[in-house]
Amino acid sequence: MTKSGGFLLFAWLVAVIATAGSLYMSEVLNYVPCVLCWFQRIFMYPLVLLLAVAAYKQETVILPYVLPLVVVGGGISIYHIIIQKMPKDSAIAACGPTSCQEDYLNWFGWLTIPMLALTAFILIAVALVLARRFEQQEEA
Repeated sequence: MTKSGGFLLFAWLVAVIATAGSLYMSEVLNYVPCVLCWFQRIFMYPLVLLLAVAAYKQETVILPYVLPLVVVGGGISIYHIIIQKMPKDSAIAACGPTSCQEDYLNWFGWLTIPMLALTAFILIAVALVLARRFEQQEEA
């Protein structure tokens, strides 16, 4: 396996863990996702399939199609984190049947579900950039 293939595999594993974690929280722990959580899932779930193909083929040609999903999903995570930090009586918090300020998981006062999603998006982005860099070095 090449170094670029290793980074693609890592990105895929992060997407799998993030997807499995979100499904575990909603289906096993019965945490009802808010609207922003659903949007984050919409951008994370396809990464499992796309990155699986990229890792299997050990090719970074898919990056222009995957990075927009990562950037937009990460942006939604940042927006969700900001909303969770707003005062609880804020009108913007009412974004669906479950409040976007709902905090099912809050470890150490800062590690929340959208923070975990943001971490996954960042790890995937870094792994993809490094995979592309190493692929270019291997080609040269």
